[in-house]
Amino acid sequence: MSETATTTSASGTEDLLVRALELDAADPLADRRELFALDGGVYLDGNSLGALPLHVPARVQDVLTRQWGELRIRSWDESGWWTAPERIGDRIAPLVGAAAGQIVVSDSTSVNVFKAVVAAARIAGEGRDEILVDATTFPTDGYIAASAARLTGHRIVPVAPADVPAALGPRTAVVLLNHVDYRSGRLHDLPGLTAAVHAAGAVAVWDLCHSAGALPVGLDEHGVDLAVGCTYKYLNGGPGSPAYLYVAERHQAAFDSPLPGWNSHADPFGMTPGYAPADGSARGRVGTPDIVSMLTLEAALDVWDGVGVDAVRAKSLALTDFFLACVEAYVPAGRVTSVTPTAHAERGSQVALRCDDAASVMPRLVERGVVGDLRRPDVLRFGFTPLYVGFADVERAARVLAEVLAENPGD
Repeated sequence: MSETATTTSASGTEDLLVRALELDAADPLADRRELFALDGGVYLDGNSLGALPLHVPARVQDVLTRQWGELRIRSWDESGWWTAPERIGDRIAPLVGAAAGQIVVSDSTSVNVFKAVVAAARIAGEGRDEILVDATTFPTDGYIAASAARLTGHRIVPVAPADVPAALGPRTAVVLLNHVDYRSGRLHDLPGLTAAVHAAGAVAVWDLCHSAGALPVGLDEHGVDLAVGCTYKYLNGGPGSPAYLYVAERHQAAFDSPLPGWNSHADPFGMTPGYAPADGSARGRVGTPDIVSMLTLEAALDVWDGVGVDAVRAKSLALTDFFLACVEAYVPAGRVTSVTPTAHAERGSQVALRCDDAASVMPRLVERGVVGDLRRPDVLRFGFTPLYVGFADVERAARVLAEVLAENPGD
């Protein structure tokens, strides 16, 4: 924040609130808010767990009482349970810029990272023994990549995303990167880094957990090889909803999963001792899918009907711009510092503010109805989900933050 920022006068607060209401009135996505279960507070943690779409409980009730309770085993065919992983993958595909037939919904993000990294190392072939991993990555990606490296005889090379081009070489097999940094909200250059990886003869694997559903990804357009992502953040699939795995069509025949299960067999009900992989994205399946969570996700994706990702991105940037402006206007000088890039091309859909007493500030914000989260030791993180966050929410969050900080002047 600016060194000259001071507590805003009543008229200044009124001006920002009026501006917020004007922006909400002009918002083409405003009607989407009515589709979600929201209370009177401000929910800015959709980058951890998306809000519940209102129609989902009734759909889940049907899964439980009719599909399971009445049809039972017949639902694998009659209710479409067996085809759900690919069918729902095709619904996610437009949100990440992929054509149909390249995404399968299954397992967790961590399991899919493991599948993707091992398969990518095998695709890269002999003579390449290094796996470059984002040094700032979400921890589990690093854990999984290290395990995959031990399994395949590769060496892990941690590197900052900006330094990837310089670190690439003839020994590079795989590069695993996060599209958006989960702490700072920095958006990394997926097109440029993917191109650099390919120029070095390596395979690019992207983690989309903090970008899918918030901004355009362009998997097909930018030639991404493999990608993974969760569905419980911006896609609002519910706690623990299954993740997804993208395998570009050109790699599907060579995709050699380290977890070959009966669900990905070419003849899953043949029960033969030898494994023969299925064609297409079904190769990413392993065992019996979690049908209740799977169909909860499918129902939740209805909120995306008729919504373009470009419109979502435009609102996301407008929300984060407005939040930064409100924080600049309201928060006492020197109390917080944004670690989220100001440049739109480098920003995801969150704002991270460094605050010395963040550990005590966030619980007090939550008590007052403004829900973000804490990233230890000193980062207040606020996620902006364009489908249900409005500009009045943003103004209120910044105002309450200023009030909390004013009550606790810090060290």
